Amino acid sequence: MSLLVVGLSHRSAPVSVLERASLNADAQLKLVQDTVAAEPAAEAAVLATCNRIELYADVDKFHAGVAELSTLLAQHSGVGLEELTPYLYVHYEDRAVHHLFSVACGLDSMVVGEGQILGQIKDALARAQDLHTAGRLLNDLFQQALRVGKRAHSETGIDRAGQSLVTFGLEQLAAGADVRTWAEGKKALVIGAGSMSSLAAATLARSGVAEIVVANRTFERAERLAQILSEGDDTDVLARAVPMDAVPVELTRADVAVSCTGATGLVLTADAVAAAVEGRTGVPAPEPAGVRAGEGAGRTGVPEAAETPLQGAGADENCPLDLSSVPSGFSVMGEAAVAGMDAATLEQHGAWAASGTTVDRPRETLRPAAEADAALITALAATATRVGRIPERRRPEPVAEVPRPQPVLFLLDLAMPRDVDAAVHRLAGVRLVDIESLADASADAPMAADVDMVRRIVADEVAAFGAAQRAAHITPTVVALRSMAADVVAGEIARLEGRLPGLDDKHRAEITQTVKRVVDKLLHAPTVRVKQLAAEPGGAGYADALRTLFDLDPETVASVSRAENSTEKNRGPA
Repeated sequence: MSLLVVGLSHRSAPVSVLERASLNADAQLKLVQDTVAAEPAAEAAVLATCNRIELYADVDKFHAGVAELSTLLAQHSGVGLEELTPYLYVHYEDRAVHHLFSVACGLDSMVVGEGQILGQIKDALARAQDLHTAGRLLNDLFQQALRVGKRAHSETGIDRAGQSLVTFGLEQLAAGADVRTWAEGKKALVIGAGSMSSLAAATLARSGVAEIVVANRTFERAERLAQILSEGDDTDVLARAVPMDAVPVELTRADVAVSCTGATGLVLTADAVAAAVEGRTGVPAPEPAGVRAGEGAGRTGVPEAAETPLQGAGADENCPLDLSSVPSGFSVMGEAAVAGMDAATLEQHGAWAASGTTVDRPRETLRPAAEADAALITALAATATRVGRIPERRRPEPVAEVPRPQPVLFLLDLAMPRDVDAAVHRLAGVRLVDIESLADASADAPMAADVDMVRRIVADEVAAFGAAQRAAHITPTVVALRSMAADVVAGEIARLEGRLPGLDDKHRAEITQTVKRVVDKLLHAPTVRVKQLAAEPGGAGYADALRTLFDLDPETVASVSRAENSTEKNRGPA
């Protein structure tokens, strides 16, 4: 059997695909169960976070395993296989181990070094153990990943290389200001009471907010989180719980809201946020001037540049150039302005100067550049003779940019799929930071020297894990060999008793012990050495060699493996 992982993450897929492919708790359980029910897989576990969905399995065939796991991911995510396939990545054997260890250390996180992933890996293992889908391989793999992640955080400064997603999101909301200064005295609304929402609430409390309101579909969980916040020794924040239907009212009171729920639809629509801003300020929250939904507005609400036709001026309103009278003389600025003008406009001016009429010719029918340039030079020379200068292009009047008002409501959306309508980005008076904008902001985050240290730790741990797995692979064969040797000793002692019925207990025990010592000494060096050799790359063949040389029963070896796996499935997470 061999380790295989098939998945997608923020590194391989756009946020829109991750949103659609996200799995709720029930879907994760069903995916794991269906995976072990499939022919290629004997063990399975799923790691699903806000920015990754990965299916781990112990498979007996690589290609069949990839096909089966990819199909199951598509079926349970609801995204068609053909659409999902371009975003999937596949890791096998040592590369799969390396991937999970890197994930556990935070090297593959959206914000490098964040530690929340360790809790998510622990939860993934616990789910697999509850479903009895984690055998020896996945138990060893995930528990070792947890140890590697803890080692990376304790032995290096990986925490300094990046922050948790919550902290990073709050820094983006603060727009460069100190988070504690920005948060001091603010009222916060936390929507959801899961692990990420709890982390957000605790971070806000430590940052100095004056009040935290927790809303959750299960009111008891909201109450429990509010109680924990109120009784915390390191903060004096006021915390209270409200039902989910109180969110619209609480949003009008809040300065900052963090949402991270498992909802499949939007929790906060653009209309709801606009209504909250209006309820807070008494003034509607319009979109920025010049921007309407779907008309030249990007995700951040900044209007896209539009091509503005050149306005004519001067003695003839059809003239594309400024021919107003100026003191005679050569205008360097005018020459520079003309030099930068597009060919179509200059050609229009040349035709106008020659005949006094405007020529409106489609761009696709213009002459080649060299021919057009010659005609334009002639036209410019004629114009310069008539007016005594090279005419300047009329500069457009500067357009006063209407600045966005200072935000009165800050929104942090950490959910996948998103809880907050992306159209909120266009609302004036609101600053929204979501998973997509966090990915953009962290794309160029500097890599610290600590990251290189963590990578070395991961490489060492992958090598050690591989050696341990290869050594463990031969253990059932060694156990079967020793069991066979014990049977031989027992058989020979029984035969001896038949030949020497008068042998007393003392002598019988001494003879039995002597024979056992002889067998143990004969087997000790070969079994120790074969474990060492099996731990090296390419050592898997030694198990087959032992079975062949000693004519071991394959079923006996298999039964030892099954017994070990049965024990491993019930082992708790580290």
